[in-house]
Amino acid sequence: MSAYACEGGLDGRYQPATCYRPALALGRRRGPGTAEGLWENYEVVLDLAGDLQLAGVSLEVSWARLEPRRGYRDEAAVSRYAEVIAHARDRGLFVNVAAIDAAWPAWLGQEAWLMPWVVPVATDYVNWLTSSLSADSWSVFAARGSLTQGFLDEGAGPPWRRGAREDARSASRNLDEIARAVAGDDGVAFVTSAAVELDEVSSAPVAGVDEVHVKSLVRGVGPLASARGIVARRGDRWVPVGRDLAPVLRRA
Repeated sequence: MSAYACEGGLDGRYQPATCYRPALALGRRRGPGTAEGLWENYEVVLDLAGDLQLAGVSLEVSWARLEPRRGYRDEAAVSRYAEVIAHARDRGLFVNVAAIDAAWPAWLGQEAWLMPWVVPVATDYVNWLTSSLSADSWSVFAARGSLTQGFLDEGAGPPWRRGAREDARSASRNLDEIARAVAGDDGVAFVTSAAVELDEVSSAPVAGVDEVHVKSLVRGVGPLASARGIVARRGDRWVPVGRDLAPVLRRA
């Protein structure tokens, strides 16, 4: 479940700002707006996931929501995510938490992953998060490839961008260092994962992958949204729209 695409409450007036704020202001990106309002409705959606006998959920938490300003960490947001995880487990769902999604906080910078100081900052954030929340497994990044794609995407990078491929490689090295640094915590189960679209489940790459995460349970809006969803909002109600699910998605 993508926090940016589905939760809402980001990049609006007086709301936590993400790396997409400048692109939204320039009209180059569509933001999440109120999205599906998942932030207030997690329990309803997780109840439907339990009814559908899904094996589990991958919860992307929002760094921008949790730490809207550097050094200020929102304990109320942490508590809300803890409630969501507890409810999912009560419904018999396995819970993976992805610590860093592709909508990082605006204060980190537009090209944060190039900066040498991002490694200790991101490592400290992930260590704080894993000590604050309990999950069945953890992923450092929700979709690592998307963190460096902006350097190669003409629609995402600045018009003066040069040396994009070398910058992408440099950023990738920083991401590797962050992953190595946080994986040293023996008390946390970090996994390798593959994120696939709902239509790709049967052909998902499984070699060297611990978990396959299907995007997504809820269809959202904005740059990180899924084209399809298993659960959708119909007026004031949430309803399952993907009843014919692959066996791999269901509990054994």
